[in-house]
Amino acid sequence: MANRFEALLTTLVENKVEFILIGGVAANLHGSGRATFDLDLLYARSGRNFSAIVSALGPLNPYLRDAPPGLPFRFDEKTLGNGLNFTLTTSLGDLDLLGEVVGGGIYEAILPGSILIEINSMQIRCASLEQLIALKSAAGRPKDFEALAELRAIQDERGSN
Repeated sequence: MANRFEALLTTLVENKVEFILIGGVAANLHGSGRATFDLDLLYARSGRNFSAIVSALGPLNPYLRDAPPGLPFRFDEKTLGNGLNFTLTTSLGDLDLLGEVVGGGIYEAILPGSILIEINSMQIRCASLEQLIALKSAAGRPKDFEALAELRAIQDERGSN
C-alpha cells in the first residue's frame, strides 16, 4: 500500500474516525493487483464522527477534487452533515468520503459483514471480499466490471483452499 494511503489511514485512526475501507485499496488488501489512485471510505454519519473527520482531515487542507481553484468550500461539521459523498483532494492524497454507496447503503449496513485488517499495527475496518464484489457489481461502472473478474478469481481461489 502506498505511503500516502497509510498516512491518511493513520490520521483517521488516530482521530478515532469511524469508517470502513472500500474500493481499490480494500481490493488490494484482499489480493488485487490493480492500481488505485484514491482512498475510498464509507463513514458513519454521526455528529461525533463529523467532528472526528474534521479534526483528522482539517489540517490536510481538504478541497473538492476537480473543483475550480478559489471555489468557496468550508470543510466543517455543518458541511459534512448537509452533504453525503465528497470527492476530496488533501495534502496526503485523494480521498472519497462516502456517506452511502450503491449496493451497500450506509456505514451501519456494511459494518456487520466487514472485517478487521491489520496495517502497520493499526486495526482497519475493511469491506469483506464478498461485500466488495457486491459493491462493484452494483456500481455498474466499466472500471468496476473490469475489477470484478479479478475479485471473483480471488474468491474462487480462497474457496478451493
